[in-house]
Amino acid sequence: MLRFLPSPLKLIISFLWAGLSTLVIGLTIIVLGLFKFLIPIPASQRFVSRIANAVFRSWAYAMSFMFRLSYPVKWQVEGDLPNNPNGWYLILSNHLSWVDILVMMHLSRADLPMPRFFLKQELFWVPVVGLGCWVLDMPFMKRYSKEQIAKRPELQGKDIETTREKCEKFRHIPTTVINFCEGTRLTPAKHAKKESTFRHLLPPKAGGTSFTLQAMGEQFQEVLDVTMIYPGYKAGDPIVGPLLRGELKEVYVHIDRIPVTPDLRGDYFNDPEFREHFQAWLNERWSLKDQRIENYLNRSN
Repeated sequence: MLRFLPSPLKLIISFLWAGLSTLVIGLTIIVLGLFKFLIPIPASQRFVSRIANAVFRSWAYAMSFMFRLSYPVKWQVEGDLPNNPNGWYLILSNHLSWVDILVMMHLSRADLPMPRFFLKQELFWVPVVGLGCWVLDMPFMKRYSKEQIAKRPELQGKDIETTREKCEKFRHIPTTVINFCEGTRLTPAKHAKKESTFRHLLPPKAGGTSFTLQAMGEQFQEVLDVTMIYPGYKAGDPIVGPLLRGELKEVYVHIDRIPVTPDLRGDYFNDPEFREHFQAWLNERWSLKDQRIENYLNRSN
C-alpha cells in the first residue's frame, strides 16, 4: 500500500499502525482482565478469557496487515497448518527476531487457536503489552543462572512450575502453545558462546518442551515443527526495521506436522531413560531443521 512512499515515511506510518493497534486492543484486553479479577468464579473467568481471546485474534489480523502495509511481502510456505481454531497444538520453532512473533500471528490468525508464548519475565513491565499478555495467561519465565541456583537451590525448577500452572489454564480454552526451543534469538555471538553443533541454530532446550507435552500431551492434536527464514538476512541482522520500512521482501516458512505419540510424554526430570530419549528426539528434529535451512540457502545462492 505504501510502497511508493520514501522509507522514513513508511517507517513512521508502520510504527504508528503497530503502536496504535496494540494500544487499543491491549487496553481492551486489560479491561476484560478486570472482570476476571473482580469475579473470581472459574466459569465466569473462562467466559471472559474466551472474549479476550477473540479480541486477541483481531490483533493477529492487525499484525498480519503489517506484512503488506509498507510492501507486499512474498510468503513462501511449504507444508500446511491444521484448519481447526478449536483445537490444541504445540509449535516448536527456531528464533531469529521479534518479527517471528508477527509471523506466528500471521500464520495462526484464521486457522489455528490463538497462540500463547513463553515470555521473559522482563516483558511483564512493558506498558500495555505486559498486562495484556498476563490477562491472556501467557507464562512469564524468569531465568536463573547456575550461580543463582547454587546460592539458592529452591530456585531450581521454578520455570517448570510456572509452565505447569499455565498449562492447567490452557486446558480450558483452545490454544496454540508456541515454544522457541532455543530460548533466545540466534546471533553469531550466541552461536559461538554456546558452541552449537548446528550450523544455523542454537541448541534446543528440551525441559520445558517435554513438560508441556507431559502436562497437555493428551489434548494436543499435533506438534507443528516450524522453520523460519528471512531470505537475504543473516543471523543477527535486524529484521524489525526492514519490515517497517518496506524492505523485507520475503518470508520463508516450513511446517512439519508431527503426531503426539505416547513416547513423547514422560517424566523428563525423574526418568533418565525418557530424558535421554526426548533429548535425542528433539535434537533429531533440530538436525532436520538445520539441514532444511542449509538446503534452502544453497538453493537461493
